[in-house]
Amino acid sequence: MKNGFRVFDVDTHINPGAEVLDKYVDPAFRPRLPELAPYRVSIASREQGGGQRSLYRFDEKVYERTLGEAEPRPGSRDGRVWRGRLRPSPGVQDDDALNRLHDMDIEGADRHFLVPSAWTACVGHPDPSIEVNLIRAYHRHMHDFCGTAPDRLTGPIVASTREVAEAVREIREWGRSKWAVAVQPLLDNDRPVDHPDLEPIWQAAEEHDLAIAHHSFAWNPPYFPGYRDMWDNVYIARLCSHPWGAQRFMAGFLAGGVLDRHPGLRLAVLECGFGWLPFWVRRMDEQVSYVGRTAPLKMLPSEQFQAGRVFCNIEAHEHEPMFEMVTKALGDGVLMYASDYPHYESWFPDSIDKILAWPSVKGELAEKLFWGNANRCFRLT
Repeated sequence: MKNGFRVFDVDTHINPGAEVLDKYVDPAFRPRLPELAPYRVSIASREQGGGQRSLYRFDEKVYERTLGEAEPRPGSRDGRVWRGRLRPSPGVQDDDALNRLHDMDIEGADRHFLVPSAWTACVGHPDPSIEVNLIRAYHRHMHDFCGTAPDRLTGPIVASTREVAEAVREIREWGRSKWAVAVQPLLDNDRPVDHPDLEPIWQAAEEHDLAIAHHSFAWNPPYFPGYRDMWDNVYIARLCSHPWGAQRFMAGFLAGGVLDRHPGLRLAVLECGFGWLPFWVRRMDEQVSYVGRTAPLKMLPSEQFQAGRVFCNIEAHEHEPMFEMVTKALGDGVLMYASDYPHYESWFPDSIDKILAWPSVKGELAEKLFWGNANRCFRLT
């Protein structure tokens, strides 16, 4: 709790390393672990004390050209800068849930929604059985990690869209677990979100009263639209990745009639900015009548927002005027607080304080932003 407000941070990350995931794979899959050895990469830890971590990555787009220069600088990577005052505690993305809770207490967060990070690059492997088995391992890990504090640690069930039957099986296995409050579909670049083959995933999510959570990725599959057209520059790629991915997902999901067909579902788009929402909602409505070629719709996209079924998190860098504009345009039931902990963009441990410093964030509006809207989205109390 912070300044009298309960806080639900809906965009935080967990990223279990290869050694952690290996412990949770099916016994029948364990003999295949040597196949994954070529895909283990070592990266620098973001946490206190630094050091190296091992992750599985099967594909990665690297942007190495600086704007204004003709050629890329091989090996330059992305050069991101840590934004926060402190580094996260050790193990908060792997298997140290107590350190995670310690950091939450420092910042004043009551509840986290944990989005899986780079290991989801397993979708880039040509063999979907690799994807399925790592997803199973991730769910077992989440069950243990979140079980340390089931009222505070939550996350999504990851759904492979290349193996729909396996995705449904995972939803049915974990859908009643206290930690599982959403379904995060992993789309490859060839399967649109509105494709009829995905209907069993939406049906299973609705049966278990789970929201659908979208989170775009800049470096790994499932890539954002146009990721190869960024002129090899990380600045442009970071500008485009999350908003473009969320806009496409939202358009296909809403105009594809998924919420019409499944009235128990909600949609949350995460880490994608939020100032674009009013423009995009109006444009989606207009194109339904102007161009058509959408599914038969009972409700326009804007009406789904009005019905309280679509949510999006704020980002501190868009600041208070943008928050006021979006709230005025779409109401106070859409936006949710998020920090991006423990990634570079997080202002840990001051992320909540930065938003509380906005004069308009007070009273009932603050309660909805920090707690109420997220709990409606994920059907928690």
